[in-house]
Amino acid sequence: MKNRDHSALYFFEQTTMTKKNTTHAPHEEHLIKDAAELVKSYPTVPLTIDCVIFGFEENKLKVLLIKSDLEIFNGKLSVLGDFVNDNEELDDAAYRILKERTGMNDVFLDQVRAFGHPGRHPGGRVITIAYCSLLNINHHELKIHANDLHWHSVSTLKEMAFDHKEIVEACYKWLQKRIQEHPLGFNLLADKFSLRELQNLYEAILGVTLDRRNFRKKFASMDLLIDINEMEQDVPHRPGKLYKFNFEKYEKNKRKWVGIDF
Repeated sequence: MKNRDHSALYFFEQTTMTKKNTTHAPHEEHLIKDAAELVKSYPTVPLTIDCVIFGFEENKLKVLLIKSDLEIFNGKLSVLGDFVNDNEELDDAAYRILKERTGMNDVFLDQVRAFGHPGRHPGGRVITIAYCSLLNINHHELKIHANDLHWHSVSTLKEMAFDHKEIVEACYKWLQKRIQEHPLGFNLLADKFSLRELQNLYEAILGVTLDRRNFRKKFASMDLLIDINEMEQDVPHRPGKLYKFNFEKYEKNKRKWVGIDF
């Protein structure tokens, strides 16, 4: 009995090993060895970058636009875009395009999302990646003005080339969310600012009118404003106190930052 049991066990082990080996064999036969040939078999779809640059000036939120050079969109406005080179990182392409179109190289860009509707481009399918930035217009000089490049008020935008109105609106919503999650707005203000100027900034970006008392209460509770014991000078309204933003304190406590809920 013991010998028969041993033989049966041996037969079972050998059969199991054979099954395991034959199980892996078909998979190995179907492995793709040439990755380059595989990629050549994929559909060819151009990839572009569109830069949506928002600017704050005179209590208004603006966006940097050019006139489209496509005849089908003659006279219509467009964001700043171009194709991505085959050997180029997406971020590198975004900064290259921004510099080629505006001459600016001191602007930080954030990637927002992709837009890939098959009919978004009249010439065929083109996928684009939108990048966004927010800056103080008075702190950045446009060195190139080709295609009538200049700032436009966001609130007055109408029909645009391609799907660029949709792209601008998506980036605007992204920006509104970001400015409540992070204190981006303070980079747009002067080193010394009043609470009136701060509120004007948030109202311009959020597109709403905020209650003055609640707004000031919110920022007071954050304990990130430094009262510098100075007052506004030469203003057409009652002078207000001037403050600085405590960037050092924010950096130390930013992990605890829960944003600003208006």
